[in-house]
Amino acid sequence: MNPIFRNIIYETSDGVAKITINRPPLHVLNTETIEEMIRAFEDANKDDTVMAVIITGSGDRAFCAGVDIKDHLLGKVDKTLELFHKMFHVLVDLQKPTVAVVDGFALGGGCELVMACDLAVASERAQFGQPEIKVGAIPTVASALLPKLIGRKNALELIFTGDSISAKEAQQIGLINKVVPPDKLVEATNELMNELKEKSPIVLKLVRQAVYQGLHLDFKKALDGVTNIYLNQLIRTEDAVEGLKAFLEKRKPVWKGK
Repeated sequence: MNPIFRNIIYETSDGVAKITINRPPLHVLNTETIEEMIRAFEDANKDDTVMAVIITGSGDRAFCAGVDIKDHLLGKVDKTLELFHKMFHVLVDLQKPTVAVVDGFALGGGCELVMACDLAVASERAQFGQPEIKVGAIPTVASALLPKLIGRKNALELIFTGDSISAKEAQQIGLINKVVPPDKLVEATNELMNELKEKSPIVLKLVRQAVYQGLHLDFKKALDGVTNIYLNQLIRTEDAVEGLKAFLEKRKPVWKGK
């Protein structure tokens, strides 16, 4: 474990950074843990050997059950929200694919972490929800992000009721990508990582940039933005040329990451 981290485990191996929230039993986030998550995201972003980032929770009981209720109280909530929102800004600004791997509860801020990741894989026993309304609070990130991800009515149903949904339901509404039996979660995660590692790092970065820049634009502006990235950045990379040549030559591309 990295000595600067007390509440998370940060590991890098074979092109993947794995960030494990480690505050059993439910991996509730306090301000110290949020600060550590921010540093871990920043470390992964700066590490040229890292192609993708996994976020998960230790054990099988919870991914993350949200932010410590004590840190929502007056006198603390200002700092808590500032740090919590900074964590999401840094996560969304990562230059690499991010994947949530969920087993057990993903509630409140934990569910918001899942929705902010690019992809999400979950076990069949995972549960997702935004219970903030039950304690008179607002899920700030979910309020801004969830309607864009799963539609207004689905988002408002989750936020209004505060109820949890199963992994299967989460997949059906578009909150997560894949559901597997608990004993297949590691295998499914490794398969996804291997898929990503076969791709060019710089092309992954640029296609992610292309998608994100268009999320809040109308279609024409979004398409113009993608065209600009394609013509002025992507096609000028060695990997873009290599990918096209390899296809024409019927061989596997050899990526250089530039």
